[in-house]
Amino acid sequence: MTLMLIILIITILLFVWGKFTPDIVALLSMISLFLFGILDANEALSGFSNPTVIMIGALFVIGEGLSQTGWTAVAGQQFIKWAGKSTSKLLVIVTLGSGVLSGFVSNTGTVATLLPVTISSAWSIGTLPSKVLMPVAFGSNTGGLLTLTGTPPNIIASNALADAGYEGFSFFEFALIGLPLLLIALLYFRFIGHKLLPKNQTNNKPVDIESTLHKWIEAYKMDNDYYRLRIRSLSPLINTQMSMWDFENKYNVTLIRLRRRHPNILKGIQPFIEFPVPETEMRYHDIITVKGETEDINRLMITFRLGLLPLEPIKDELRYNLINQEVGMTEIIVTPKSIIVGRKLKIGNYFRRFGVQLLAVSRHGKPINKGNIIVKAGDSFLIRGIWEDIESLKQHHENLVICGSPEGMAKNVDNLTYKSFIALGALLLMIGLLVFKVVPGSIAALISAGIILLSGCVPMSKAYKSISWTSVIMIAAMIPMGIALQKTGTAQVIANGLVEYLGSIHPLLLLAGIFILTTGFSQVINNSATAVLMAPIALLAASTLNISPEPFMIAVAISASTAFLTPVGTTTNAMVMTAGGYKFIDYLKVGAPLLLLFLIITLLLVPMIWPF
Repeated sequence: MTLMLIILIITILLFVWGKFTPDIVALLSMISLFLFGILDANEALSGFSNPTVIMIGALFVIGEGLSQTGWTAVAGQQFIKWAGKSTSKLLVIVTLGSGVLSGFVSNTGTVATLLPVTISSAWSIGTLPSKVLMPVAFGSNTGGLLTLTGTPPNIIASNALADAGYEGFSFFEFALIGLPLLLIALLYFRFIGHKLLPKNQTNNKPVDIESTLHKWIEAYKMDNDYYRLRIRSLSPLINTQMSMWDFENKYNVTLIRLRRRHPNILKGIQPFIEFPVPETEMRYHDIITVKGETEDINRLMITFRLGLLPLEPIKDELRYNLINQEVGMTEIIVTPKSIIVGRKLKIGNYFRRFGVQLLAVSRHGKPINKGNIIVKAGDSFLIRGIWEDIESLKQHHENLVICGSPEGMAKNVDNLTYKSFIALGALLLMIGLLVFKVVPGSIAALISAGIILLSGCVPMSKAYKSISWTSVIMIAAMIPMGIALQKTGTAQVIANGLVEYLGSIHPLLLLAGIFILTTGFSQVINNSATAVLMAPIALLAASTLNISPEPFMIAVAISASTAFLTPVGTTTNAMVMTAGGYKFIDYLKVGAPLLLLFLIITLLLVPMIWPF
């Protein structure tokens, strides 16, 4: 027991010191418990097979699926619309949003869903993610108290009450205390907490597509040579292949994209052909996006009886016609050692070997927008291609320098496609499986993550990158700490002594003692383990004093969800730690006042709602 306390104290001190990353500290703690004989090998490594840890990894993939398919960008825009330029409003929105959502979805699922949205929104309104991410984590912890299934400690407390012969809590009974606590959290962050949140610089700023496109338009002079043409009923192009007409050489016009007006997925007729090739067949009513001089376009329209469609402002045209969830654009620079130096390229052509379409070229800061060019070192290309193909250029063509972050830009495209609804459907499926308890939470998350991966919403190469391994390893390595506290009897001895001393004075003081003890354990061990540990102690205390156990069980559920002082007490705190650049001390500064408020509200309201 003495060794257990020493390891626990040293672990907490290392977390506070911040010299080592949290996952390293957690691993050192886990290894120490094994080396000193407190845990055997299976117990020490049990965290890595824990369903909670597996669920966390799956939830990161689900969150990435929502981000990759546009939902993050859409939600972020809505958040920004509601918040305007006010950080205070954004704080209220994300805290309330995470609180309400976590009443029906797991806390970790809530944070995984809102994490990319909140980061994007924070940068967009001119603030730092560290000023809004911690409220998301704390809001989700609080919102779990709105329903019986909102968080595991609620279920544990209710089941323990029922097993002892009492009536368990109803589904929305927790909301009687959960709603006041969520309101307190909102008011706290609106008027006090925002002053305590740190200003941590992080490198997760999303790409601003609008400003990037504006820069490209200016640099490459792309304002005047893009048009949309419709193939009319009498056009000779109908049911012919592009190779028959040699548009580039005969008319000096390049076909950039083709849209089918009458797609049929069942017959294999896709809505868009992003990169027309010589074998591409044109049909009646197709809309083609072309690039060329005005005179050449006019000649093409007359020759082939094409209709000119109103062209949106070029910025919008590029935004919604040339960039989407599948296809993107980026800028690259040709280095002297590149294999394409000296080659002749046609601007506008799609080069299958490279998997990209060359839209525009700039040389010595001057745009070249037409004709064939002989590539020279230092040329800047504006290219278009499948996002994965653009990213692969880094690996296959090391002498092409890709400017900016294509991956970051892809996540900020707000065009919704069929994959967007697959990702959303996977999330809703997980929620349904959790609410109706069809399968365990970890299995539900794995099923949803599997759907997202198999449908291509998130490529496998990105799935592993999307998981915050620091958070996953830290939680997995800290779970054995809870086992050790129970195995050595340390927790039981401390709890029994406190309950015996306080219970003889007044039930309200005992309620405060149980709250403080439970929240103390919840700062360093899993909230489910904390609830399992404290539930029988609370029941025993109530039985000894011959009073109702309900207020004490409610206090156990509340305080088990108040891990506001450390990043290791709950998964949600760990998930926002890296993204917000938080240190151990940040949680203590922001969380301590909120925890004190929760204690006061609990002592005031719980005895009124559930009398002793």
